[in-house]
Amino acid sequence: MGTFVYNVELNPGAGAQLARSAGNYIEVVAQDATHTTLKMPSTEIRKVLKTAWASIGAVSNEEYRLVDIGKAGRARHMGLRPKNRGTARNAVDHPHGGGEGRSPRGHRRSRTKQGRPTGKGQKTRSPKKRSNKLIVARRKPGRLMGGKR
Repeated sequence: MGTFVYNVELNPGAGAQLARSAGNYIEVVAQDATHTTLKMPSTEIRKVLKTAWASIGAVSNEEYRLVDIGKAGRARHMGLRPKNRGTARNAVDHPHGGGEGRSPRGHRRSRTKQGRPTGKGQKTRSPKKRSNKLIVARRKPGRLMGGKR
């Protein structure tokens, strides 16, 4: 307990799926007969089968997120395209678009271009997902995740 791990498998033999990006780690919180309880980087607490593999420690290069891209041209060279807000588009192009002047969203929740709820505080996970029973405490969106609230 208290050990930091990364490259964690969700299912034994399936390959690493959790905590693989730069500077990430997962904390081992508890262990029982069949499962290990892990505290994820997103603050979610979930169980994983004890026979699943993981690497001890943390992923290196934790300062990766501090790099300032600097200019639009460098972002384009990295394959990033310009971002355009949904509210600045026409109604035919996005659920947030249209209206006279600067208009509010028009819907109760923030939506994607396809009309599904976005991850800005809304629950987007399917309630029928089989692995839901392995989640002990769901993640808390907002300030804990580095959002502006």
